[in-house]
Amino acid sequence: MARRKLVAGNWKMNGSRAALAELDAIAAAAKSAKGVDVAMAVPFTLIAPAAERVPGLAIGAEDVHDRDSGAHTGCVSAGMVKEAGASFTIVGHSERRADQGETSQDAWAKAAAAHRSGLHVILCCGETEAERNAGRAERVVQAQIEKSVPDNADGSWFTLAYEPRWAIGTGRTPTVEDIASIHAIARAKLRMLIGDAADEVRILYGGSVTGENAATLLAVENVDGALVGGASLTAEKFVPIIEAAARL
Repeated sequence: MARRKLVAGNWKMNGSRAALAELDAIAAAAKSAKGVDVAMAVPFTLIAPAAERVPGLAIGAEDVHDRDSGAHTGCVSAGMVKEAGASFTIVGHSERRADQGETSQDAWAKAAAAHRSGLHVILCCGETEAERNAGRAERVVQAQIEKSVPDNADGSWFTLAYEPRWAIGTGRTPTVEDIASIHAIARAKLRMLIGDAADEVRILYGGSVTGENAATLLAVENVDGALVGGASLTAEKFVPIIEAAARL
């Protein structure tokens, strides 16, 4: 089935109120790209001013806590980011798994909490370089999906993102064949878990996506868009990815 492309950015721990000026051109490009959805996840401190500045652009959080409230100093709940103006959140990002020791069970709990609060969820999965070199990439991704995807997931609120950890910020990407293989396996695993609803779930590719390689990557079967890190920080680098998606 035809799924509408989604190009989502993730500023990570970058940005300032002054940097929000970059969103003006990004929002304009998103408006022009009629067949593409565009979203931007920004640091918690920028959600409210970003949502106010570009009300036509989907603004999201880079993470949420798995509890709705409580004694969790320094954490931010899904309800809080929604109140600030977020319409979606990213959970299970490889950097959270690697740097904060998060597990697939944590990603599942965060996805469920975000859905309870009415947020769209982008859930990430992906192998390390050591796991790929050992021939375990497919098994790792399948296991992460099995443990992370809520039973009631469907395309109306849930998106999956495959991001090989070794490709993030390195300028390296898997081969087109490898991406096609993992995305097909991810789609099949989703079907096992949620049945026909899997056909409506978008699966994004993330990892060193640029304006130069976007057209090639987004044309791969079962690649329904991109999750973009470094190239999302400026309109100069992000807009060409939106435009590449719009041409498909």
